[in-house]
Amino acid sequence: MGIIKVENIRVYAHHGCLEEETKIGSDYRVDLEVKANLKPSSKTDELSDTVDYVLLNKIVKEEMQQPSKLLETVAKRILKRIFNEDLLVKKATISVSKLNPPIGGDVEMVTIKMTKRRKK
Repeated sequence: MGIIKVENIRVYAHHGCLEEETKIGSDYRVDLEVKANLKPSSKTDELSDTVDYVLLNKIVKEEMQQPSKLLETVAKRILKRIFNEDLLVKKATISVSKLNPPIGGDVEMVTIKMTKRRKK
């Protein structure tokens, strides 16, 4: 088993419960960690034998563009697509952070973190 991380994916998107948030939009950071068997690809040196981090980045960017009220909803959609589109992924953990959230204080970011495992 091995780990592939795609960290600090920066996205501008329109998520939030407040009408202003969905109209104006804001900056987000997404961090993704997936676990998969990396032994085959370490031997074959073939992309088809590993998890393609270009695909992971694409999934994150596409799903972040679909507005949602809650970051939990966005994270769940991203995890679902990862497991549907890459059968090599055994476990994935995602953190979605809203930078400079409008919560009435000096807060750098708020983050939700979710993990999903492939059922056997």
